[in-house]
Amino acid sequence: MNEILPHLTQEELHAYLLFYCANADFVEQEEEMDFIKKKVSEEVFTKTHKVFNNDNDFQRIQKIERALKALNFSKEEKENLLEELQDLFLVDGNYPILERNAYRGLKHIFGI
Repeated sequence: MNEILPHLTQEELHAYLLFYCANADFVEQEEEMDFIKKKVSEEVFTKTHKVFNNDNDFQRIQKIERALKALNFSKEEKENLLEELQDLFLVDGNYPILERNAYRGLKHIFGI
């Protein structure tokens, strides 16, 4: 079992959140992966994707919550990040209920 405590940099958390959103409907669309590749370095993309795929849903939520707290994001940074996550949800032209629920959950985790 992977360690739940995050050892994520800000860029790794950014990528991890993007992967979380891309997987909200259990399918990584090509448009979503292209979107993520434009937002993070190739090294962080590869490393974080591997970590994300090895985590279960509980570990993912715990890592996100703890990393957000540890990295001490401002309200404005959280709002900007949520806006970007919303853009990812919409990149494939589809916004199913699973993605809407994931977004709602992230807003709660972000405290917004």
